[in-house]
Amino acid sequence: MTFRRVRYFIFLRDVLILSVTSFGGPQAHIAMFMDMMVKKRGYLHEKDLIELFALCQILPGPTSTQTITALGFKIGGPGLAYLTLLVWVLPAVIFMTAAALTVNYLNDMHISLEFLRFVQPMAVGIVAYSAYRIASSVVSTKDGYFLMLVSAAASFYLRSPYAFPVLLLLGGFITAFKYKKQEKEKKGRMKINWSNFLLWAGVLIAAAVLGGVFKSLPIRTFENFYRNGSMIFGGGQVLIPLLFTEFVEFKHYLTSEEFLSGYALVQALPGPTFSFSAYLGALIMRDWGMGGEIVGALLASAGIFLPGTFLIFFVSRFWEDLKKYRGIKASLEGINAVSSGMVIAATFYLIEPIEITFINYFLMFGTTFLMFFSKIPTPFIIIAGLVMGFVFQ
Repeated sequence: MTFRRVRYFIFLRDVLILSVTSFGGPQAHIAMFMDMMVKKRGYLHEKDLIELFALCQILPGPTSTQTITALGFKIGGPGLAYLTLLVWVLPAVIFMTAAALTVNYLNDMHISLEFLRFVQPMAVGIVAYSAYRIASSVVSTKDGYFLMLVSAAASFYLRSPYAFPVLLLLGGFITAFKYKKQEKEKKGRMKINWSNFLLWAGVLIAAAVLGGVFKSLPIRTFENFYRNGSMIFGGGQVLIPLLFTEFVEFKHYLTSEEFLSGYALVQALPGPTFSFSAYLGALIMRDWGMGGEIVGALLASAGIFLPGTFLIFFVSRFWEDLKKYRGIKASLEGINAVSSGMVIAATFYLIEPIEITFINYFLMFGTTFLMFFSKIPTPFIIIAGLVMGFVFQ
């Protein structure tokens, strides 16, 4: 028992180290997970980690978070898994909450936020590059490109948070008919433990009902982020169009400038991109005072991270059997293509509120150019934008 506790402590310490050193999103995170968890510690084999990462990529939710949480689940069960989730997300959540408190304080004191003006167009450049990376890595067929373009156009013109899950389901449904092109595998009897699925669905329904009945902003904040966390395929980049549409354009909880500033700041942080939700949650509840802002950040963080955690616990138990079904494999082509289209649409409607000036467009295209053709880490680019903002204010 003592040996097991020591092993769990070492594992959580490793997770904390990763949480404050892992920059660059899921693709960069998995390389660091491989080095720490496989090569250095030997918690599992390389093949097992890659398969786990692949599974998390096709489920809604934050890919890196699901991967490392599922690893904690494999090592020590649900208890260690939830501790892993907490240790992994807490540093970035604390920083983004502090960023929101600072932005709100400066607004209350009528202090200019002009020092953030350069990072806003830079954030658009980052989203544009992300759109290219996602599309080039997951879309490879004529059907996929067609669905990606249709999704981009539909997302851009509909701009409703309710349109996104419909588009994702339609994309998966359309390509599921291509199941005959998938290789046949021998299938055995699939045993499913429904407890985590029922937990996920129960929380979703309960939050929606309570929010509708009581009209409470804290409950609605949790429900909004929990719902979005339940339907985001493709990682942090796909998070942006959903949250921008719902909280800036649809509900007007914050301005586009505040949104883009927060997104730029999270790019300069290690850990999960989904911690951006803490920043949004705090600003959504700013009328409740500092205590309300902190509660909003915590509710938004819990809402965005828990669905993916419940779902990975549910699916990982029978994934080996599920992936043998050709229809499931085929549907992923459409889901990935639609997700790519959403990020492309996000690039265009994030540009709209940016003032048309030479410097803004230079920063947008310059940031994208640097990410394409240089090896400068994204955090350094954002920090440079912040420094320029302070110098030229």
